Amino acid sequence: MVDIAERFVDLPAGIKPFLAAPPDDVIRLTVGEPGFDTPKEIVDSAIKSLEQGNTKYTRSEGSLELCTASAKRLYERYGIPATPESIIITPGAKQGLLYTFMVTCEPGDEVILLAPAWPSYDIQCRMLKLNPVHVSVKNDDFHPDLSAIENAITDKTKVLVINSPNNPTGAVYTPEEISGLLDIAIRHDLWLVSDEIYARLNWTNWEHLSPSSLKGGAERTIVVTGWSKSFAMTGWRIGLVCGPEKVMKAMGKLQANACSHIPSFLMDAAIAALDSKINDDVEFFKQEYLKRRKILMEGIGLINGLSMPEPEGAFYGFVDISETGMDSTTFATRALKEAKVQLIPGGLIDGGEGFVRISYACDEESLKEGLARIEEWLKPN
Repeated sequence: MVDIAERFVDLPAGIKPFLAAPPDDVIRLTVGEPGFDTPKEIVDSAIKSLEQGNTKYTRSEGSLELCTASAKRLYERYGIPATPESIIITPGAKQGLLYTFMVTCEPGDEVILLAPAWPSYDIQCRMLKLNPVHVSVKNDDFHPDLSAIENAITDKTKVLVINSPNNPTGAVYTPEEISGLLDIAIRHDLWLVSDEIYARLNWTNWEHLSPSSLKGGAERTIVVTGWSKSFAMTGWRIGLVCGPEKVMKAMGKLQANACSHIPSFLMDAAIAALDSKINDDVEFFKQEYLKRRKILMEGIGLINGLSMPEPEGAFYGFVDISETGMDSTTFATRALKEAKVQLIPGGLIDGGEGFVRISYACDEESLKEGLARIEEWLKPN
């Protein structure tokens, strides 16, 4: 009987089983989605573009206007030497990551992931018959262990993936660590894939640093980012890849034959999001996340058996549950049934057992109520 491709038969689902919308009486602390509406100016620009008839095919890599505005933003904000020709606008950053693995790797190549890593990296590698190699980060702060990374490199290693600010841990790598990761990539002639989707959600006293902005970085770094997290545009599915010429030429062919391009009218909305007048909205979002981060830290500090390193960026806390005696799946399953709180078990992510991920992107009242329910649930009898 005809069957599906073998590599998809046992393909893991990642955290998907715990992302399903729960019943109405459950507090949902799982989804990495800003708890705000997209700024009105952005929505209006999409509507205006539709009304003007921008529903036709356009440049596959993205409109020249959007690529030019994006290159300007990347250079001015992060020092990334981007040009309109070095950018491709993709259907979300996730698609951009898949494209990146496709054009840089052959089946059997190894891709180093810093564990615990966002599970889609691992799953995308397996889809393409690549071998994900999980290298554990440091236990105390979730920052990279450069020696462990270097020791994991073999003659089959092709790519090193970094994600700072990080999902699921909330870690933000220091400038010295970013420089060290680039040095490893240069020394071993690797592609460095830098997932910078949370770059503007950085709560540390050091600025976000892209390896592409450093000496020797631009020729081997592929930056993947997008509009979802900073601008509350998750459902719009607008991503961006910026990289060396040979990578972008190959990716342009790939996108042209995979999806043509994102919807034409959404490109005008993406341009509107880059306008300086949207900065006030982004700053408002950031201040609200900081309030919720404080609520999370204070709340976890009051709960018996739980602890958490201070989240440095993004909008996640990676909570140590080991003192409860439960594994992460048991903890999350019981929390859902008994406390009516939905969490992501870290055990679904390589290197994440003993932790659960909490998203504090939700509204304040939901976060407070969820933490109160967990506290009550874990109170000693």
